[in-house]
Amino acid sequence: MSLFGSLFSGVSGLNAQARSMGMISDNVANVNTTAYKGAAASFASLVTRAPSSATYSPGGVRSFSAYSIGSQGLIQSSASPTDAAISGAGFFVVNSRPDSSGEQLYTRAGSFSADFLGNLRTPTGYMLQGWALDADENIIDVNMLETVNVRIINGLAAATTTVQTGANLNADQAAFTGTYNAGDMAAHSASGGTAGVQPHFTREIRVYDSLGRAVPVTMAFLKDPAANTWNVEIYAPTTAVETGDHPDGLLATGTVTFNGDGSLAGTAITPVYPGTAGVGDPVGVNWLDLNGAADSTIAFSFGTVGSTDGLTQFASATTVAYVTQNGAEVGELNGVSIDEQGYVIASFTNGETRKLYRLPIATFANPGALDPRSGNVYAQTDGSGEFNLRFAGRGGAGVVTPSALEAANVDLADEFTKMIVTQRAYSANARVVTTTDEMLDELIRITR
Repeated sequence: MSLFGSLFSGVSGLNAQARSMGMISDNVANVNTTAYKGAAASFASLVTRAPSSATYSPGGVRSFSAYSIGSQGLIQSSASPTDAAISGAGFFVVNSRPDSSGEQLYTRAGSFSADFLGNLRTPTGYMLQGWALDADENIIDVNMLETVNVRIINGLAAATTTVQTGANLNADQAAFTGTYNAGDMAAHSASGGTAGVQPHFTREIRVYDSLGRAVPVTMAFLKDPAANTWNVEIYAPTTAVETGDHPDGLLATGTVTFNGDGSLAGTAITPVYPGTAGVGDPVGVNWLDLNGAADSTIAFSFGTVGSTDGLTQFASATTVAYVTQNGAEVGELNGVSIDEQGYVIASFTNGETRKLYRLPIATFANPGALDPRSGNVYAQTDGSGEFNLRFAGRGGAGVVTPSALEAANVDLADEFTKMIVTQRAYSANARVVTTTDEMLDELIRITR
């Protein structure tokens, strides 16, 4: 056996334990780093083949670094609405450049904040990537990711699309016995009450066009001689609509009927524009071109047939229980958040919200083989396999936890224990070197 072989074996042990101590020191230093994945030394023997079993040639040891990327840290709540953690498998997708032309990388550190341009980025400067959504909140191109920018929309106006009404129409109201033609109640309103037929009951509601402009719309009811039947007209000011499509501002006409127990029996509302007849058809509104608003479609709901959750007809005074509608005036952007499905949602001062992006969750066949990079990000390797982009919570991808961050998966008690073992192992290898040196000194002194 060569004493020099023992010396080199001890030196290899010193080097391996020194690398192990370096990994431990990194783990301890990053104990408060968001989603940090600890590294551990994995040792392997170095064997020098001997010509026979009667001889032995020491080889030594070498160490490899193994990252516990697949081990999840504790999910902790955060005060920031743009923070997000992944509970389960997967990574957020980030890019080194705002235009997404840089290297695509992956991270579990979901501490995102907007820069002065509105781009969501990590504290180390990597840009969060997502699928852009259209105005209907559908993904524009599932094959293309872009940097999530929360300033692509600074204000939002929502056009009214639904109006729900709950009211009682007095069953004892005397029926109108004169001549009535559809549109007469709207004509009465357009002429200031000097012509047409005056309704028995009206209710004005405020709806919004596509520019966020508030427009008063009136629902008018006239008791018909037919049993349990009321004529209905819906109209708007002539200054707000295209009078060629809406004479006297008329939007729709029809009837509502009731059962003998006061519940709603049915509705038959015919829109004037676009003019498609049928029960419950949405009412199309062609706003005046000078107002600049896009045409709208509003669905008026008077309740469930056979129920008393909307319009009713009882022998009591006509009263309104509720009138609700969606839509809103122009609101400014006042907040951005990320929800459980990975949607980036903008909220506005008018109470409206809009989904801007959907965040993909990248999964790998072998995430432990990803290449760690500075800045708490990882790069794809041959060993990790190709990335797959999935919706949160689907196809094996983890779910997104909003307003939360993943802590480092480092256990200080475990690291200190390994530190003691590594220190002792280093001391033992140093002792091998000094003992071999003493033996070599004895060998040299034989010749004296």
